[in-house]
Amino acid sequence: MTLFRAWLAGLPAYLWSGWGAIASLFLLLAAWEGASSHYGALILPDPASTFATLARLIDSGAAWPELVVTARRALAGLALAVASGSLLGLAAGVSMTASMMSRPLVTVLLGTPPIAWLVLAMLWFGAGDGTPVFTVFIACFPIVFVGALQGARTLDGHLKEMATVFRLPLPMKLVDLYLPHVVSYLFPASITALGTSWKVVIMAELLSSSDGVGAALAVSRSHLDTAATLAWIGAVVGLLLAVEYLLLEPIKREVERWREVDHEHA
Repeated sequence: MTLFRAWLAGLPAYLWSGWGAIASLFLLLAAWEGASSHYGALILPDPASTFATLARLIDSGAAWPELVVTARRALAGLALAVASGSLLGLAAGVSMTASMMSRPLVTVLLGTPPIAWLVLAMLWFGAGDGTPVFTVFIACFPIVFVGALQGARTLDGHLKEMATVFRLPLPMKLVDLYLPHVVSYLFPASITALGTSWKVVIMAELLSSSDGVGAALAVSRSHLDTAATLAWIGAVVGLLLAVEYLLLEPIKREVERWREVDHEHA
C-alpha cells in the first residue's frame, strides 16, 4: 500500500518528466509523414491513414480478440521465464561454481536466434499455443536468469556480515536485505524480457498460428494491405508502451531508489 501511494504521488512528476519521450514520438511521426509523402501510400501509408485503419479495426471488434490472444501467449511465456529464471538465477548466484558452470549455457541460449527455437517448437508442439509460448519462454529465460544471478552475486558482503553479527532473523534478512537488492536487478531484466516477449510472440504467430496479431499480420501481408499491417504494429507498440511507461517504469523508479541510496552510502 505504501509503494502504491508513493507511485500515485510521483505519477504527475513522472508524466511531466516524460516530455522528452513525447517529443521523440512526435519527431518519429514527422519522419513517418515525410517518408510517406516521398514513397507514396502504397509503400508507406501516412500516420493518419494508419490510425484510421486501426480505429476501424477496434470499432469492428476485430482488434481486441487478436490482441488478447497475443497478450495471453506472451505473458504466459514471460511468466514461466520470470519464475524459473529468477529461481535458477538466484540459486546459481549463491555458488561461484554454479555461476561459472551456467555462463556458457546462458551464452548458448542468448546466441541462438529465436527463429531457430521457433522451428524446433513447431516440430515439437505443432500449431497450438505451445509453439509461441515456448519460443517466448526460451527467448526471455536467459535475460531474467542473468538479472537474478547478478543480483545475487553483487550483494554487499559487509551487509551480510552485519546481518550475521546482529543475528537478524531470516525473514528480516530476506525482506529487508536480500529482496530489495535482488529486485533492483531483476525488475529491469523483467522489463527487457517483456519487450522481447512481444517481438518473439508475434514472429511465432506469424509463422505458426491461425490467430493472434502475428496471424493478422500474415493476412494483411497476403492482401498487400500496408495500412492494416502498420495498424496492427501500432496497436501492439501502443499497448506495450502504455504498460511499460504508465505502469512498470514508475514502479521501477521506486524500486531502484534503494540501489541509489545504497551507492550513496557505499
